[in-house]
Amino acid sequence: MLRRWSHGLVPFVVTFVLITFPALANESAYTKLNLKRDCSFHSEYEAGGSAVCNGYKGFPVHFAEGDLRQMVRFGHLSKTDGQWESFGQFNYVNETIEWRLKNGSPFATILRWFIENSDSDGSSNKANLGQVLVISKVATPANPSSCVVGYVDALANKNANLLAREVADTMTDGFVCRRDTPQYHGKVGPFSGDTNRYFE
Repeated sequence: MLRRWSHGLVPFVVTFVLITFPALANESAYTKLNLKRDCSFHSEYEAGGSAVCNGYKGFPVHFAEGDLRQMVRFGHLSKTDGQWESFGQFNYVNETIEWRLKNGSPFATILRWFIENSDSDGSSNKANLGQVLVISKVATPANPSSCVVGYVDALANKNANLLAREVADTMTDGFVCRRDTPQYHGKVGPFSGDTNRYFE
């Protein structure tokens, strides 16, 4: 049974909110990730599972959890196995996904992750809960790969959301999954977590 199924994720609402930022040529739309109501689980096991969920206008969300760590990918993937991008610490994702759009088509997402950092004795402490905005590439039929493009520590950076949008808008297009390594952008605080990724 997945630990996060009962984390109070709100129901998926089929309403898209478009916000135009004058300083940027791109737009944002928002959807909700509801694991209970809007995901189809194609595998489930004691330590986790994987599912395909409703996304933005036909672009699906691919969710996976294993050993209390989660991974999310987006769009039309050519394959859904052999890839893992998460954090070394126990973690879980927020329910709100920000999709970055160019000419109405999504090319990147921004999703907040919560990182459960431990105390020096290894015990969990809510005071050490980190928040990281993870910028990901959206897979398309022409480029069917989704991966993490960059990270922004949401606690250490005052304008974290603006910085994450800047990373999405300027770095996603030239970022090659499996070849390029995502980096933190802006300030990095003590609760940003340790990234964990591999590709088969």
